[in-house]
Amino acid sequence: MKTTQLGDGLTVSAQGLGAMGMSVFYGSTNETEAIATVRHALDIGVNFIDTAEAYGPFANEKLLARALGDRRDEAVLATKFGTEFDDEGRPHGLNGRPEYARRAAERSLRHLGTDVIDLFYLHRVDPAVPIEETVGGMAELVRDGLVRHIGLSEASAATIRRAQATAPLAAVQSEFSLFSRDLLDNGVLDTLRELEIGLVAFSPLGRGFLTGAITTVEDLEPGDARRGLPRFAPEAIAANLRLVEEVARIAAAKDATPAQIALAWVQAQGGVAIPGTRHRSRLDENAAATELVMTADDLDALERVITEAGVTGARDTAAGLAMMHA
Repeated sequence: MKTTQLGDGLTVSAQGLGAMGMSVFYGSTNETEAIATVRHALDIGVNFIDTAEAYGPFANEKLLARALGDRRDEAVLATKFGTEFDDEGRPHGLNGRPEYARRAAERSLRHLGTDVIDLFYLHRVDPAVPIEETVGGMAELVRDGLVRHIGLSEASAATIRRAQATAPLAAVQSEFSLFSRDLLDNGVLDTLRELEIGLVAFSPLGRGFLTGAITTVEDLEPGDARRGLPRFAPEAIAANLRLVEEVARIAAAKDATPAQIALAWVQAQGGVAIPGTRHRSRLDENAAATELVMTADDLDALERVITEAGVTGARDTAAGLAMMHA
């Protein structure tokens, strides 16, 4: 596995692993296979592993502690804070105050079983707290040795600029894929390139849709949170299958899978993709995308497909979207 540079001198594997689905949101889970998948990621050089205190809450961080065990030093471990949770896991709304950043970091360290967090993100911007104040508090955690690097998630271009002027950011994490291309239009991607901050793309497979594995809502388990997203409503799935079919056609011409094409597109935009998976076989398939070369003609073909097919449905609920790009 190749490595790449994010911002602030942080080196990570060219593709990462999103661990959220190993614990929550996407239906049933299998801890034995999840732990095996995390350890297999390290075996093949996928060392950039992403979690958050909100995933559970706390359950995913604790899972990673068990999975990494004596191999913690092989991983570049990222976690996030932003929604305030009490120690029983009850949410209390957004909290970007420095004192909560410290409390959350200290709790994440305990749950992760480590003495330092490699990359600590603000999961969602708290509009009640100036970003300079939040990032200033996060920078204190770096100076105190609890955290190595800091970042933001789903922040606007203007907020990113203000944050970077306060302390160096290693990365900004946002949903980014052939299925979710907001960053190309809202100035965020251009801002990250200008300021030399890394882009970490979550849900680079369109929450699994771009793999071709989802053709009807019945393909999702009853407890799968995607059932509540507008883009996965039955009529939206039916409309969006055209995009999946066209990506599959391009993949077949390159002797690749649709997932690999989707991941390679993200990489061609300069992003580090962190596809989530709960199975070792999918991990190997995803990692192979880092070797896939996308030519200018390939990228042009994908642009035509996206323009012609379009995407139906919002990528999140109204409440979820209201918390993004603040």
